[in-house]
Amino acid sequence: MNMSATPASRASDSPAVPTAADPLASPRDVRLFWWASTADALGTQTSGIVLPLLLLTLGYSPAAVGLIAGASAAFGLVLGPLAAVPADRGARKTVMLWSAGLAALAMATVSVMVTMGRPPLVLLLCAVLVERLCTAAYDAAARGTVAIICPPEGYPRLVARLEVGDNVALVLGPLLGGALYQLGRAWPFVVDALSYAVTAVCVGFMRADLRAAAGAGPAAAPTDRPADGERGTACTGPSREGPDRRARRLRREALLTEAGAGLRLVGTTRLLRLVTLWTAVVNGALSALYFGVLFSLERDGHSGTATGLVLAVSGAAGIAGALAAPALAVRLGAARAFLTVTWLLVPLAAGLAAARSPWAFAALFGGVCLILPCATVVLQSRTIATTPPHLQARAGAVLAAAAGGAAAVGPAAAGLLAARAGSAGPALGCTAALIALAAYTGLAHPRTLKDTGSTS
Repeated sequence: MNMSATPASRASDSPAVPTAADPLASPRDVRLFWWASTADALGTQTSGIVLPLLLLTLGYSPAAVGLIAGASAAFGLVLGPLAAVPADRGARKTVMLWSAGLAALAMATVSVMVTMGRPPLVLLLCAVLVERLCTAAYDAAARGTVAIICPPEGYPRLVARLEVGDNVALVLGPLLGGALYQLGRAWPFVVDALSYAVTAVCVGFMRADLRAAAGAGPAAAPTDRPADGERGTACTGPSREGPDRRARRLRREALLTEAGAGLRLVGTTRLLRLVTLWTAVVNGALSALYFGVLFSLERDGHSGTATGLVLAVSGAAGIAGALAAPALAVRLGAARAFLTVTWLLVPLAAGLAAARSPWAFAALFGGVCLILPCATVVLQSRTIATTPPHLQARAGAVLAAAAGGAAAVGPAAAGLLAARAGSAGPALGCTAALIALAAYTGLAHPRTLKDTGSTS
């Protein structure tokens, strides 16, 4: 999965103005944002890999481990759109700072509890859920940052840089977490707490005004005064609802209306509907393919070293793919690059169904991770360009919820397919889903990426 005081004196009164000479305008803020994102991802990967192992070592049952994992994932999916509301209202930097600071405190609390002995499950669960809530809030607030610190022509390059950071964290985090866990059970969580502190410091030193450029104010909320059409009814009899209760209900309805603005935008924008479908199917397929590889390796009696090989090759391929993605997308064109990657995923997934050796699994899964950044950079760049500034966080939260929900279903789907069709079942099922996705994308959306503002 996948957080203080605000330095208001360092923020300018208006968003930084991009310069034509630099495709990544405000390079200082870009570097700080990259370090904030990478530190966040590295800390999460470092502690996330050892948390289930710690719980099992402390004597908790697999059911308890599943409870914590499931509850934390559900928290992120549910609270992300709500946390995006204050960010889009103009409190983006404040949300990012406080989220990272509270997440650092939560992980520091976990490290202290682990050092003192066997922490109660309830306290551990509360700390993990607080960290998950803060992560969801930080991620939601951070989604609108790219559009503020970078001009549109620099979106692909910055998105690719962020993907490189995520892939570096994906490779180094588990290795670092495993090594630190051998030194002491609390050390991975100490590092995670420090990573959140680094994130907060980097965000605090960013000079750009991270408020949306336009429409950042809250949506017009209902007032306590009845509308013209309601006055006749209000005068005919006493209201059954007190003024305080009615005011609270109206505020609650206004909050839910604002939180649902991202969902409405996604539902009415052709490009965002395509992005939602594509990322959900691909993320679910990747999750199922990975667990299918694990099932196949376990069936053939391979050790954990084979799994490490697949992860290492995949992470390195993801870094290489992210570095090459912007230039490749420019050379092929956005639409052609996206469709090419979508179709190339099909034979790679089918090859995993026939693979037997760890090297074959590593090569094929690495191939998926190598080509995938080209499509994701195209989609994320067009999504940022299409989404109005004051809806960046809320629309991003909807897309993240769809991708995260599909990824969470992937392991269960892989297990079901493996039980029904053997260890090749997950790869075969994913191949069928990817063929359908590629056919639908090619037939129904041939011009969507060329018309970012189209709605229906």
